[in-house]
Amino acid sequence: MSFTAVGQEYGWKTVPMDGSRTGCKAPAKDNVDEALGRFDGRRYVAPNGRVFGGRSATARTARVVLDAQPKMARVKDVIGYSTEAMSTAYPESALSNWAVDLLMDKTERLAGKKVDIGVLNFGGIRVDMPQGDIILDDMLSMFPFKNQLVYVEQTGRQIRAILEGMAAGRFQVLGGVRVVAEDGKLISAEIGGGPIDDDRIYGLATISFLLGGGDGLSLDYNAVSITTFDDVDVIDAVLEYVYAETAAGRPIEYKADGRVIVKDLKR
Repeated sequence: MSFTAVGQEYGWKTVPMDGSRTGCKAPAKDNVDEALGRFDGRRYVAPNGRVFGGRSATARTARVVLDAQPKMARVKDVIGYSTEAMSTAYPESALSNWAVDLLMDKTERLAGKKVDIGVLNFGGIRVDMPQGDIILDDMLSMFPFKNQLVYVEQTGRQIRAILEGMAAGRFQVLGGVRVVAEDGKLISAEIGGGPIDDDRIYGLATISFLLGGGDGLSLDYNAVSITTFDDVDVIDAVLEYVYAETAAGRPIEYKADGRVIVKDLKR
C-alpha cells in the first residue's frame, strides 16, 4: 500500500499461505474445518493441532475468518478449468490477450457492428489465472473494477495517433492489431492483417475507464461515435465466456502471439 498527498493508492497481490504457525491453508467450499481449524468451546484448535486460548490474537482472528466462510461459499464455486497458469507480462501475454480478445467479441455482439481493435489496460487485470480449477473468486479478483464495455468509432488517423502515443510511453493491452515499436517510435501497425487506412472508420472496443484519461489514454478524443453499455461490466463479459466454455466442455487456454513487439524493453 502506498499513499500520496492527494489521496490513497492501493495495490494487492496473491501470496501463498505457508501455514507455518497454525497449518492453515486457503479453504475450498467443502473443507473449511480441515483448512482453517475449528473451535472447541472457547478454544481454537488449529489444523496442525495447536490449541489457542479464546482471548489470543490467533483465536480472535480465526473466529472472524471462520464466521465469514458461509457468506464466502458462493465465490468458491468451481466455474472452469485452466490448462496452464497465465499471468500478465509486458508488452503482451497469454492472459492479457485472452482478456482483450473476449472483450472485443462481447462488444461486437452488443454493438451489432464490427470491432477491429481492442484496448484494455494491464492495470485492470489484478491477479493471475491459476492452473487447474478456476473458482468464481479467481475471476472476481482478476477483474474487480466496475468498468463498462464501450464501442468507439474512430478514424484510422486517430487510432494511429493512439498507437504512436503508446509507443512513446507504454503500450496497453491490444487486440486486433500487430504493432512494432522501437526507441519510442511506432515502426509499423496493422489492423486485420493490413495497414491502417487513415480515412477509414474503425470499430474499437474498450472500457469506460480508458475513455477520458484513465492510464493516460483518452480514447474518446475525436471519436466519430461512442456507445457505452452501462449494464455490462468487464467481469460480466468474462464470466459469460468462462461459463460458456465450461458448459461446452472446453478448458480456458490462450497464448501470446507476437501482436505487440517492443524492441526497447528497457523503457
